[in-house]
Amino acid sequence: MGATGLTGTGGQATWVLAGNILAAALVLGVGPCALPPSFPALGPGSPSPPDPVGPRASSQHSDISRDAQGPSENGVIFQKCSLVSGQSESQTMHVQLSVNNTRTPMSANLSDLLVLDDITGLTVKESPGNVTQEGIQTFRKRFLQVGECYSVSYMASLDPTALGPGESLDLPAQLIFQRPSQNRTQLRARFTITVEEKIMVQHPENKLEPSPFTSANGVSQDLSLNDQLVAILTSEEPGSMLQALEELEIATLNQADADLEACRNQISKDIIALLMKNLISGGHLSLQTERKMAAAFKKQFLLLENEIQEEYERKMLALTAECDLEVRKKTENQYQREMVAMEEAEEVLKRVSERSAAECSSLLRTLHGLEQEDLQRSLTLQQAEDFAQAHRQLAVFQRNELHSIVYTQIQSAVAKGELRPEVAKMLLQDYSKTQESIEELMDFFQATKRYHLSKRFGHREYLVQRLQAMETRVQGLLSTAATQLTSLIHKHERAGYLDEDQMEMLLERAQTETFSIKQKLDNDLKQEKKRLHQKLITKRRRELLQKHKEQQKEQVSLGEASSTAEDAIQYLQQWRSVMAEHTTALEELQERLDQAALDDLRVLTVSLSEKATEELRRLQSTAMTQELLKRSAPWLFLQQILEEHSRESAARTAQLEAEERERGQELVQGVRQRLQQDAPEACTEEQAELRHWEHLVFTKLCSAAISLSEEDLLRVRQEAQGCFTQLDRSLALPRVRARVLQQQMQMTWREAEFRKLDQALAVPELQSKSRKLRSKGRGKADLLKKNLEDKIRLFEERAPEDLADQVRGELLQERVQRLEAQEAHFAESLVALQFQKVARAAETLSVYTALLSIQDLLLGELSESETLTKSACVQILESHRPELLELERMLEDRLVQQEEAEQRRVLESRQRWAADGPALGEPEEIDPERQVSAVLRQALNKGQKLLEQYQQRVREEQQNGAVLEDSLESMETDTMASLCSQGLRLVSYLSRMTMVPGGTLLRLLSVVLPAASQPQLLALLDAVSEKHSDHTAENESGGEQAQAEQGKRRKHQSWWKALDSRFRADLVSQGLERMLWARRKKESILKKRYVPVQERVVFPGKGSWPHLSLEPIGELAPIPITGLDTMDILNTGEKIFVFRSPKEPEISLRVPPRRKKNFLNAKAASRALGLD
Repeated sequence: MGATGLTGTGGQATWVLAGNILAAALVLGVGPCALPPSFPALGPGSPSPPDPVGPRASSQHSDISRDAQGPSENGVIFQKCSLVSGQSESQTMHVQLSVNNTRTPMSANLSDLLVLDDITGLTVKESPGNVTQEGIQTFRKRFLQVGECYSVSYMASLDPTALGPGESLDLPAQLIFQRPSQNRTQLRARFTITVEEKIMVQHPENKLEPSPFTSANGVSQDLSLNDQLVAILTSEEPGSMLQALEELEIATLNQADADLEACRNQISKDIIALLMKNLISGGHLSLQTERKMAAAFKKQFLLLENEIQEEYERKMLALTAECDLEVRKKTENQYQREMVAMEEAEEVLKRVSERSAAECSSLLRTLHGLEQEDLQRSLTLQQAEDFAQAHRQLAVFQRNELHSIVYTQIQSAVAKGELRPEVAKMLLQDYSKTQESIEELMDFFQATKRYHLSKRFGHREYLVQRLQAMETRVQGLLSTAATQLTSLIHKHERAGYLDEDQMEMLLERAQTETFSIKQKLDNDLKQEKKRLHQKLITKRRRELLQKHKEQQKEQVSLGEASSTAEDAIQYLQQWRSVMAEHTTALEELQERLDQAALDDLRVLTVSLSEKATEELRRLQSTAMTQELLKRSAPWLFLQQILEEHSRESAARTAQLEAEERERGQELVQGVRQRLQQDAPEACTEEQAELRHWEHLVFTKLCSAAISLSEEDLLRVRQEAQGCFTQLDRSLALPRVRARVLQQQMQMTWREAEFRKLDQALAVPELQSKSRKLRSKGRGKADLLKKNLEDKIRLFEERAPEDLADQVRGELLQERVQRLEAQEAHFAESLVALQFQKVARAAETLSVYTALLSIQDLLLGELSESETLTKSACVQILESHRPELLELERMLEDRLVQQEEAEQRRVLESRQRWAADGPALGEPEEIDPERQVSAVLRQALNKGQKLLEQYQQRVREEQQNGAVLEDSLESMETDTMASLCSQGLRLVSYLSRMTMVPGGTLLRLLSVVLPAASQPQLLALLDAVSEKHSDHTAENESGGEQAQAEQGKRRKHQSWWKALDSRFRADLVSQGLERMLWARRKKESILKKRYVPVQERVVFPGKGSWPHLSLEPIGELAPIPITGLDTMDILNTGEKIFVFRSPKEPEISLRVPPRRKKNFLNAKAASRALGLD
């Protein structure tokens, strides 16, 4: 037997009409059913059509009545429906109760039908039923054949003021009947009246709210989330409490991430103001400049908030649309699969008995319901992951943009002359150093918040499961009392003290009274829970709001105290202590309020349930006992049964209480294990170890840079800061990702098991030939039934134990990949920067070398053709010598100035380090014999600080060395640019003298610049032509000059042709040589056998990768970062090994001495390099 509604939620269907009341509830059975036009009939086994938000099913079970999911196996359709008419002031309901005994394989004639209809709160008109004092209306029918339908109807009215907007009234109906082959059967139709003032289209998961990163709206969100907990505890569907609590946990984690992000932004802004204040107090910054910069920062921060808000709305809209589309697509696919499965099952069940077909159909419907639930959970988790990922991306984007604003505004102030470069450098260094402390502080905040939220929801899960255990105990006691009441009547009938008519009459009364008591309990619980719900919300909101106000006041005063703080470290320490205190106090209040809510709900439920149980027992011991005594039942026999029932009740009560206590102990152990996994000390230590390692990695990468300008250094520092700010773990995303992976792996495992079962069904074990001939159809039905039962059992079984290890491994791998991607991106940016510098220098050098080669060639032709004498050629070259000498003098002067500035900087740095270093003081009044040991002890105590200072000094020296190298390179680049300009003028002049055509000159440039692209060659040719035109314009002087030019052109024409032919041949031969060289090089590389990478490479330094742990498993597991991936190249067997160093980057305290550069030596070496 079963019951369901059109919505597929526990047999209840509710329609909301603006200004009116409309309600309906029905119980559907197997087979076609004659329903009112407004209620579409569902065929046998037909699934519900796909819902826009995905399929959702639930069921409730008890020993008294049952509201089951799916049609009833016995083919009985029991429904209660209504139609509302009239205005809102005087509404009338036409209520119909119908029992349809449809023709199905399991159908049978029904007898002794009893309909119990709850009419509490209604004014009934024109009803054929008997109305009791308890608000129950009864209808009886002695017999109902298969294929017949029994229905009754009546008119009822409800005062519109009796229910307020949003309130509802449950008025279920119950059917009790007798079948030939079974005991008495009960079906229940749920019926709900709901009043609404307006039509509301709700999509709770897709509400657009203000961005959580731009405003401090955490208090209202926290209160709203706490209201949801009260709604969960007072819910009428205990089976869905844990699922609702899981969704609430994800929402709370997202809100906690947003609160921490708002806290981070506020701290960063206060730190900027504090650093500028310190510059003012040190005399490095004027008050007027500080006000200008503060105004600029405020404006940029406001623009960033607006941008974040717009991006948040855009992302939420896009994700909502994508999620809705994905839900519709997967739901439709699931619906199509169900239809195909039903068609295949119907084909198999055509030749089997009606009973077997009904059983298989019921199993198939149950399987489809479980698949729909699994799909709905998967879609919900995937949507939660998408939204958590979007929140994380916005948070990272905002952090990077905030850093960018700081760097950009400081550089802008330097460019405008408002800030001196050395002050800007000091400010940025302080900002970077403070950011490390901020990241450490936020790691502490995050670990503390993670622990307290884990404790909060562990406690809440404990409370919900204790509540469910209490509900189980209460329902068990009610069921025992109701069963004893009917058992008392049956025992007297079997003993011969009651005839059949008397038994039927007493059973009808007992069932009517039981239903009345149960319905009164449900109504009382609903009303009292509603009042308790409002009471708890009011109380919790008042206390939580008061606590939030107190904490906000302290945080505001803390923000104001930033102006009086001595330094940033002191300010951050104040934040740390205040936030730790606030978090602990708030969580203690939350836990106390949660426990108080459960206690109030427990007292309410137990008192009302015990009252109902006592009424059932009193009904057994008084009213039913008197009825039996009136019918001459022996008192001793009756007393013996009552005593036996009393002992059974006591034993059942003790058993249920023991089970509840045992369950409570298991829950406490689970909460303790969960808290051990999320210990804040372990999380903070893990993050500190990870940040230390990554700091070493990034420092080593930065020290590998040969030359960096001040602008490059700022960009590198900003990018490194952006990488450091992403090393934290958000609260929501790891937890959601773990659940998504677990759900995906469970579905994958289940689908694999389904395929095995389907293969076994398609190729069953060989049977004897006679058995096949005798029961072919029945064998297929049995196999199908076994297949469906095994699939249903897979949903009830737990996944393999190694599934958790697989989830942990996948999460660890994903996190490691993210860390490696950050390191690789940072390294790639540094390498790209260095390659750009080298490429520019090499290009300039190659151009200058090419110009020298062309000059030699053209001068040689002019000398051989006797156009110019050797002395004239020498004179042309000597005319450029003064400019070269001037360039060399200017370069030497700049080098001397740079060296003097570097010496002053080194001297000042040493003096500063000597002044700031931890000096060893004189021991005070110590025994001379112990003076050495005291000094050594003092030195050991200050050794770590001294080491850190020297490491910082080394890093600064490395950075200064890179900046100095960049400065020298800039000087050389400027000099080479001047030389190239001079060479272009000379080549232009000589090409005019030799009258070289443009095509020949282009081929000449391609020979001397083989690596240059066609656009680069054309640009260089245009530059030469421009210089050529400049010379031509200067030297034009009439017709005689033109005739002379024509003569020169004829004189050099043969040389042009010979030169052009030679160039063409050279280009072809060079191309062939390059191809042959590349082929030989490739063959030699492929033939060569190398020593394995592990034997060739030795990594310096000591240390190991940090240990990482991920949600929800808290074990510290080392990550095998070191690994070798191999790739086969050209199928030759040769491998490329891709590896990572497992060692800590080595940091040397010694700076290698810099060799002085001489411009002429560098120029000669560059010339030789270019010619080579």
